[in-house]
Amino acid sequence: MNYEKRKAFIVNCVYAGLIACICYVVLRYGLGLLAPFLLAALFAYMLKIPADFLCRKTGLPYKPTVFLLVLLFYSTIGLLLSLAGIKLVSSAMDLFSALPSFYASAIEPTLGIAFNHIEALAFKMDPALMSILNDLFSQFVQSMGDLVTSWSVMAVSALSGYASSLPSIFIKLLLMVISTFFIAGDYPLLADFVSRQLPERVNAILAQIRVYVVGTLWVCIRSYALIMCITCLELSVGLSILGISNAVPIALCISIFDILPVLGTGGIMLPWVVITAVRGEYSLALGLLAVYLVVTVIRNILEPKIVGSQIRLHPVVTLASMFVGVQLFGVLGLFGLPILLSLLRHLNDNGTIRLFR
Repeated sequence: MNYEKRKAFIVNCVYAGLIACICYVVLRYGLGLLAPFLLAALFAYMLKIPADFLCRKTGLPYKPTVFLLVLLFYSTIGLLLSLAGIKLVSSAMDLFSALPSFYASAIEPTLGIAFNHIEALAFKMDPALMSILNDLFSQFVQSMGDLVTSWSVMAVSALSGYASSLPSIFIKLLLMVISTFFIAGDYPLLADFVSRQLPERVNAILAQIRVYVVGTLWVCIRSYALIMCITCLELSVGLSILGISNAVPIALCISIFDILPVLGTGGIMLPWVVITAVRGEYSLALGLLAVYLVVTVIRNILEPKIVGSQIRLHPVVTLASMFVGVQLFGVLGLFGLPILLSLLRHLNDNGTIRLFR
């Protein structure tokens, strides 16, 4: 009996491991190839709801109505993204191009003033240290200048590389738009065809998954919007106390930037602290660092609780799944893996599948 249990346990582990490996390979490498068509199906599903509503209210045929909605949707989104992308890329290139001159005009003189104080202190202690400090300072300034210049060149070349990849991105976007028109126009026919190919039990499970995932996605969007509002409020109060002009718009921009999983608030606050300290404004630098630490601590406390409570996961499980998801799949994993775990728990609780007791 024990042998059979061990054998069944090993077989189940190997089976689950193979499924996990297949899912990882498909998501990691196949998702990029199928992304235009998957997004097209998602947008077609989203636009089907208002299309059905308009057809019931106006009596118009379904296909012309949904075609008009798809055209209006992509025209609006495309215009907004184009304007925002052009402005963002041009601003980023101007910023990175100006880094060497900013270093030469602002940071290097401040470093010189700080070194003069260190030099005066060292002269009082031991005059023999003067030559050593001069050599070290010269090497440090030269290394910092070379580093800033190399960073600037790398950033501009990276942006240029993204610009050179625009043709392939344009082809994917074109495929997505065309596929959306075709899928949206024949969505009832395609959905009925796919459902006929699957067993009734699979169709029932897919219906549960669709309803739960759509609801959970909305809950996640609402949760992160709440976190962003809390972060914006904290930053507004902190920056206003420090006497920063335009505190609310700056806080809003940082809170939007905070949604990014890798950069977050520190992507703006920490360089701001360093630049302020280098310029000699030590009290302001300490205040900005304190604001950053408070916002980060509160964010790390609230995020697992808010998101986990909304999707019915323990905060530790939510935090671990978000971390693992970011490491494996980037931004998609940040939201996708907690939703997947929440879905598995939902299906297990209602008896659809049996994963754990």
